[in-house]
Formats: sequence, structure tokens, C-alpha cells
Amino acid sequence: MKKRYGTSAGLLFAFALWTVAVLFVDVAAIGPGGSVVGFATLNAWFHRLTGVHMTLYTITDWLGLVPVAVCVAFALFGLCQWIRRKRINYVDADILILGGFYIVTIVAYLLFEAVVINYRPILIEGCLEASYPSSTTLLTLCVMSTAGLQLRRRMRCGIFRNIVLTALGVFTIFMVIGRLISGVHWLTDIVGGILLSAGLVWMYAAVCYVGN
Repeated sequence: MKKRYGTSAGLLFAFALWTVAVLFVDVAAIGPGGSVVGFATLNAWFHRLTGVHMTLYTITDWLGLVPVAVCVAFALFGLCQWIRRKRINYVDADILILGGFYIVTIVAYLLFEAVVINYRPILIEGCLEASYPSSTTLLTLCVMSTAGLQLRRRMRCGIFRNIVLTALGVFTIFMVIGRLISGVHWLTDIVGGILLSAGLVWMYAAVCYVGN
């Protein structure tokens, strides 16, 4: 458990340092409308390398509904337990903690929509949109990783469980890589999303699986 807390703290600290670096290291106006971004040389090089692929952006945007559906499914699962068992404190502790984790994830998402670190490398429907950290990366990694932890404990059939967990892994990798090469985010946005979500998921694991 202490190792999980330590790993989580380290990842969240790394995210904080990375965010500060994005704000102050090699900052230049390379975005649309003269918008600035840190690590400008690296980000500009990677953006030229990948180009912009709006079809891939659209696909990953719509597939972003999958993590939302997973959240709703676990929320309904917890609600059914609450109704059946009459009292909320009789709902499985890990489900209640998962609900709290979802709230933390949403707060992080909204925070970086309000506090803009940098904007996207392209205009979306003619508008500048906040880009750091990648919210799709954050949502996908947080929701699908914790779903995997939940299903690993709750599914009894080993073969079917392995198939489902593999599907979750493939989906998560596709979403992160798809967002990375679609050209709608800077490279540093994706790195920030990975660091933040990894720190949050390790914290969830530390709180949820005490003694395991």
C-alpha cells in the first residue's frame, strides 16, 4: 500500500513539474492566432511529423463516449446495490471509492478547462480550445484503468475476463495513440494527460485495495 501511495505521489509531482516546465521552458507563439506553448521546438517538430488527421480526431472524439458509458454503468451498479441493500454504507466500499474517484477526475477535467495552460495547435470550428492536459487521454486512462481493476476482481471466468481486459487495453492504447497522432494536441498535452491520470489511478489503487 505504501508503495502505491509513493508511486502516486511521485507521478503527481512529476505532473506538477511537467506543467511548470510547459509554462516556462522554450515558450513561443507557434499556435494559431499567435497562441503560445512551452517546449515549442519539440512540439512544433512533432506536430509537423504527424500532421493533422481530422478523421482520426472525430473517431477518438466519438469513442470518448465509451468511458462515459463505463462511468454510467458502474454508477448504476452502485445504485442497484444501494436500492437492494437499503443503505448506502452497505454498497461495496470499492464502488463508493470509485464514485469518489470519478468526481476527482471530473474536477481535474474542469479545472484545466478553466485554467488554460495552452491551446490546441489547430482551431476547432474556428475557435481556440484549451489543450493541456489532453482531456480525452485523462478520461480514457482514468476510467478504463479503474474499470480493469474492478473487472479483474469481479469477473470469475478467467478466459472471458482476459478477453475483456485485453479489449480494454487495446481500446485505451488506441485512444491515446490516436489522440497523439491526430494532430489536435501538442505532444506535451498527451504527456501531461498520461502523468496526471497515472498518478490518480495509482492513488485509487492505494485507497481501494488496502492490504492487497
